[in-house]
Amino acid sequence: MGEDGSGGALHLLCLAANSGVPLFCRSSRGGAPTRQQLPFSVIGSLNGVHMFGQNLDVQLSSARTEDTTVVLLVGLEELTNIRNVERLKKELRASYCLIDSFLGDPELIGDLTQCVDCVIPPEGSLLQEALSGFAEAAGTAFVSLVVSGRVVAATEGWWRLGTPEAVLLPWMVGSLPLQAARDYPVYLPHGSPTVPHRLLTLTLLPGLQLCLLCGPRPPLSQLDPQMLERWWQPLLDPLRACLPLGPRALPEGTPLHTDILGLLLLHLELKRCLFTVEPWADREPSPEQRRRLLRNFYALVTATHFPPELGTLEKADDTAYHAQLPRACYLVLGCEEPGAGWRLVALQLGPRRLLLLLSPQSPTHGLRDLASRTLQALTPLL
Repeated sequence: MGEDGSGGALHLLCLAANSGVPLFCRSSRGGAPTRQQLPFSVIGSLNGVHMFGQNLDVQLSSARTEDTTVVLLVGLEELTNIRNVERLKKELRASYCLIDSFLGDPELIGDLTQCVDCVIPPEGSLLQEALSGFAEAAGTAFVSLVVSGRVVAATEGWWRLGTPEAVLLPWMVGSLPLQAARDYPVYLPHGSPTVPHRLLTLTLLPGLQLCLLCGPRPPLSQLDPQMLERWWQPLLDPLRACLPLGPRALPEGTPLHTDILGLLLLHLELKRCLFTVEPWADREPSPEQRRRLLRNFYALVTATHFPPELGTLEKADDTAYHAQLPRACYLVLGCEEPGAGWRLVALQLGPRRLLLLLSPQSPTHGLRDLASRTLQALTPLL
């Protein structure tokens, strides 16, 4: 349930469908978590609407009023056969950090694109080699390096994880409080929705974590300091170079035009993306506004111009159909004259899609050329 306005509150309410008992209610206002809760009368009304529709064999997916939006979601199989409500409510508390990060003003964009948020490390080949060796020594094929919820490097097994777990796992790691080591039971919504796997996390540096997805083995105690020192101590400087990549995504020295205030690059086949609003951070608008503009622009162009699976469609034989598909579009917020209005441009080329937020000084007649040159420069990275 959302209230209109930039300072409005957003509520996520979870009810037990059969009994109407509230399992949790999480709220945020202005992008920050809040203790504000929905009145019991509202919760009862929502449950009444659900039960009314259920009795008529009607499934209510959404409802809308002038200033609020209500969305009811069905939980996983484990939530459909509740034996002890109080115990379930207690267990759901482990999800609060992840839920709150979705309700806030996230720096990531994987929730919208369903692509994994990534960064490009300066010495990626060295990190990748060490990661593969460490994975073999630890006895698991699913290992990744994560900085601020973004994947720095990962094994082939980790990249083969399906959606949404490939997006959710690093996001969850980034939402949790800092801890030296962690052994977390996780359910994979696509791969294993009923049997939990173990997610092990080890903090190599503050903000940089080594993540392992595994079964009963190895025990966390087996990943002793000597093993970590063997694989990661020689790479301390490359690891330190990853820390500022959280918000920046791109390594220092990546050539970007001075008009670029934010970018989103997606590889639709690999399901990976680069998202940053850090270029020239001393200019207006603020990083929060830049993220909001790019997120809204992505939603707009995906819904109206670019089919969600355009990269896959291009492999088909219908040449006439593909000739009609758009390759670029732009939007000016305000007057189109130089010096007025933010510029937003999107460009599709093969499996890659690039969205740029540009300064008002960027002339509209040069937007496509600027986007083309930027995409060409970034293509080797993703």
